[in-house]
Amino acid sequence: MFHDPIYMILVMLPAVALSTFAQWRVKSAYGTWSRVRNEKGLSGLDTARVIMRSVGLEDVGIGRVAGRLTDHYDPRAKEMRLSESSTQPTVAAMAIVAHELGHAEQDKTGHAMLRLRASLVPAANLGSQLGLLLIIAGLLLNVLGLAWLGVFLFSAMVAFTLVTLPVEFDASRRAKRYLTDLDLVSPGEREGVDAVLNAAALTYVAAAAAALLNLIYYVSLLRRRS
Repeated sequence: MFHDPIYMILVMLPAVALSTFAQWRVKSAYGTWSRVRNEKGLSGLDTARVIMRSVGLEDVGIGRVAGRLTDHYDPRAKEMRLSESSTQPTVAAMAIVAHELGHAEQDKTGHAMLRLRASLVPAANLGSQLGLLLIIAGLLLNVLGLAWLGVFLFSAMVAFTLVTLPVEFDASRRAKRYLTDLDLVSPGEREGVDAVLNAAALTYVAAAAAALLNLIYYVSLLRRRS
C-alpha cells in the first residue's frame, strides 16, 4: 500500500500536511504566549489553586512531570501534573493548566464522552498495534478474512481519536470559562488563551483525520481485492 499512488496522494500527503501545520501552530502559539507574563502575575500553580477552589476541585492533587508540554490530568491518581514550563507566570501556562483542570472537572462530573473514551483505551491500543499487522498479513497471504479482522481492530483506534475530539473541545471550553469568569485574564490575554488552546485542539483534529483517512483507504482496498 505504501507504493500505491492513491495512498500517497489521498492519505499520506494530506495527513502529513495537516499534522505538520498543526505542530507549527502549536509551536508558534506556545512560543509566543509562553514569553508573555500574565497581568495577574500568577504562576501555573497559582492559577490551578484559584480555579480548583472556585469549581470544587480541592481534592485533585497537583504533581510535576518532566518535559515540556507534557502536562496532563491522571484520572486514576486524581492528580494534575504540570511540566516545568507550565509553572511559570505566563499566559500559555494559565491556558494549559486551565485545560487540564477541565479534564479534572469532566472526571468528577462523569462526563459521558470522557467515560466513553476511557472505555475505548484497551481496544484502541490493540487496534493500533495489531490492526495494521493483520491487514498487511491478510493481503500478503491473500486471506481477506484476516485483513478484515485487522480493519475491525484498527477501527477501534479510529473511534478513540474521534471520541477524543469532543472531550478535548469541552475541556478547552471549560478552561476559557474558568479564566474569564474568575477574571484571571484580560481581554488581550484571552486572545493568547484562545491561540494556545485552539492550536492544541488542531493536533487532535489532525490525528483523527489521519486515522479516518487510513481506515477509508483500507476498507476501499479490501473491497477492491474482494
